[in-house]
Amino acid sequence: MNATIQIGPADRVFVLTGAGISAESGIPTFRDSDGLWSGYRIEEVATPEAWEADHERVWQFYSMRRHDAQLCQPNPAHYALAALESQIGDRLFVCTQNVDDLQERAGSLNLVHMHGELFKSRCEADCGELVFVDRNSYESAAQIPTCACGARIRPHIVWFGEYPLEMDRVMREIDRCDVMIVIGTSGNVHPAASFVHWASGRNQAGMQKVRTYYVGPERPLNAGAFTEVFLGKAGEILPGLIALE
Repeated sequence: MNATIQIGPADRVFVLTGAGISAESGIPTFRDSDGLWSGYRIEEVATPEAWEADHERVWQFYSMRRHDAQLCQPNPAHYALAALESQIGDRLFVCTQNVDDLQERAGSLNLVHMHGELFKSRCEADCGELVFVDRNSYESAAQIPTCACGARIRPHIVWFGEYPLEMDRVMREIDRCDVMIVIGTSGNVHPAASFVHWASGRNQAGMQKVRTYYVGPERPLNAGAFTEVFLGKAGEILPGLIALE
């Protein structure tokens, strides 16, 4: 492949990763064509209402996801991003829509999980207790722990209808990036689908130009907003796309 994503010696790079990069490691995407997610309907396991209606079923679902994710390994796209961070340091910022820990396991440090993290838990009442690492499986109501305040512990996941995490930081990074690389997203889940439009809006406003690239096997719905689209599996093409000047 002759085309590359050129990164200059002072460029700040913003990367958004979606379900596609994890799917290449064997983690199912969040919704199949039949409207199910690993056999469950979204409204049964991934909304605040589902948690209130049946917290045991919700935890059974996330216990299954934890088990499956631990069996998967980072792929070359994850390692390519970690290698880029090792070369340019904190000029690279990764925002992921994924809740797995594959990017961390590849070696990345400077990243945000805007939809939460599968292997962390927190108090459902947001009482001020810290989010904590949690790799346990809670498959019965008796196993689900409670917080010191008396409320239940819930998955540290942003459910449908909840606001994504650390959006202030994400917006600051978009505002100061020179290059945006979006990997493996459909372009129809907001607010992430709007990131490229926010970055491109700076170009129209006469501010510092932002070069925007998409990498994935299929064209996203917002493909027209990118400077260039590279079609193919991220694990196969991303390592050869990035070129440091």
